[in-house]
Amino acid sequence: MSVRSMLVQRAAVRANLRNCFDRLGFVEVDTPALSCEVLPEAHIEPITVSIDNGLARFLQASPEALMKRLLAAGSGSIYQFSRCFRAGERSPHHDIEFVMLEWYQPGVTLAETVTLLERLFTESLGTTGLERISCTVAFEQFLGVDPVTADADAMVAAVKQQGLQLPESMTDLSDPARWSLCFNLLLAEVVAPQLGHGSPTMLDSWPAAEAAFARIDQHDPRLARRFEVFAKGIELVNGWEEEPSATVLRNRIEAINAIREADGRRVLPLPNRLLAAHGEAMPAGVGAALGFDRLVMLAAGSKSIDQIRGFSSTDA
Repeated sequence: MSVRSMLVQRAAVRANLRNCFDRLGFVEVDTPALSCEVLPEAHIEPITVSIDNGLARFLQASPEALMKRLLAAGSGSIYQFSRCFRAGERSPHHDIEFVMLEWYQPGVTLAETVTLLERLFTESLGTTGLERISCTVAFEQFLGVDPVTADADAMVAAVKQQGLQLPESMTDLSDPARWSLCFNLLLAEVVAPQLGHGSPTMLDSWPAAEAAFARIDQHDPRLARRFEVFAKGIELVNGWEEEPSATVLRNRIEAINAIREADGRRVLPLPNRLLAAHGEAMPAGVGAALGFDRLVMLAAGSKSIDQIRGFSSTDA
């Protein structure tokens, strides 16, 4: 593929996505790539930048925190093509700097989001429909274990049965940390590659322990209203029905920092401006993040995101 044809296809996919959101009444926004706050995540390492006055700033791993502050200020439905940064991420499907399409839609549930996702993938990949499968069904089908009921030892046994390598520090971790490490390893190495061959597949009804910032299912407290979408075995979307409570958000961030500390990662400061925005003004709804570079890669039939970008972090 020539540089010109690659750029044209990339622009066409972006334009089609923009048209989808614009027709639905979303407003495109811009938020800073550099902020004094960052939303801590257990397995994502942000990049810190020192500025003239000696204060640390963070390159954003996602525009989530800043977009949620816009939501609390009354923005309504919004979307953004955002440049994101994550330390130590480099592979055919990852890079230190990449483009993410992120959106927030107040007042909706996963049912409405399924319709939106179907439209987005039809416009960008030419697919029809969206398959849905729960974490329980997927893990039982491909691994013979239910992550909702399995304890840490059962998850470790499932990892070993698949011949996957566990870190030596595994024995020093708490049971919740061991369980989480195994869940994410099994998802990435065994379950995900099986999904999305045909129409894209939504993996939903996640174990509550992996809720991230999703609300807990009111009908089954063992589950979170979180989802990921896969196409041809590649994760494209991560999202959830949002948990609007500042107290719940703070507790989950503190739990994430505990996992980071146990894993030898730095403890990140609380995003107090984001926490202050949560409350009565923060609407319920769905938020989602889509890997734009991966989507273009699939649309172009390429094997690496480097083939559908003008520059990577290696040659920029």
